[in-house]
Amino acid sequence: MNNIRGIDHIGLTVPDLELATSFFLEAFDAEVLYDTLPRSEGPKGGAVTADRRGVPHGTQELAIRMLRLPNGPGVELFEFSGPQQRDPALPCDLGWQHVALYAEDLDAAIRAVVDAGGRMLSDPQPLPGPKSGPRNRFVYCRTPWGSTLELLSYPDEQPYTEQTSLRRWRP
Repeated sequence: MNNIRGIDHIGLTVPDLELATSFFLEAFDAEVLYDTLPRSEGPKGGAVTADRRGVPHGTQELAIRMLRLPNGPGVELFEFSGPQQRDPALPCDLGWQHVALYAEDLDAAIRAVVDAGGRMLSDPQPLPGPKSGPRNRFVYCRTPWGSTLELLSYPDEQPYTEQTSLRRWRP
């Protein structure tokens, strides 16, 4: 029997912990739960960091903070410095490519993201194929530091439900 209950949190490396915290608080009503590594206690590095995190030697953890979203998993923010740090991944890169947040009111969520410093990559689009419905829409956006974020809403019945008794998990 599988004992996995769901996603506990999403880890996100950001260039500026305070900027990222402000973005999540303003755009999504997140709350700060705690600092795992307060900036005043960092930086931490060495072999322990390199081995535990699987990062290049010379990488330093500057600060780590856990946020609570109103509904769903937490968001753990990491600020690192390192010899091989790259730009945020794009959806075409290998690995985890984006985080999707469900919104009751997609237009209000878009305004909140833009007001908090993010930007939309396009206008909202209808959800395609098995996810379609008259009001089912999504949009991709970028955070102020360039990570990809999807906002979606699917209040209407989706066609896939006619083919299976299984259902998507919905916040």
